[in-house]
Amino acid sequence: QVQLVESGGGLVQAGGSLRLSCRASGRTFSNYTMGWFRQAPVKEREFVAALDGNARSTYYADSVKGRFTISRENAKNTVYLQMNSLKPEDTAVYYCAADQSPLYRLLHPKKEYDYWGQGTQVTVSS
Repeated sequence: QVQLVESGGGLVQAGGSLRLSCRASGRTFSNYTMGWFRQAPVKEREFVAALDGNARSTYYADSVKGRFTISRENAKNTVYLQMNSLKPEDTAVYYCAADQSPLYRLLHPKKEYDYWGQGTQVTVSS
């Protein structure tokens, strides 16, 4: 069982930056592919970014490429999402997720991550 706790959300003006953190419980954090997702009001949850256990492979949604960076510190059981050049359309609840499957399998739209955090709100004002 893995428990995930996100932090770092808040209110920021358009063009600003935020860094989200997600701390995981357990001793085998490096075995998990980590992902970030978001859900805006009345919209479906959407994929944002993912990173494999050794931080060698990353994948981003087109809408955040060049603006967001996913990274991890396995020694701290933590994954980050650095968000720059934020836009009002980035406003959403952001969730981190963990799964022991390889990154390439988790990119399949029907493959669900096993573990999810409770989410952190990001609001970008115009």
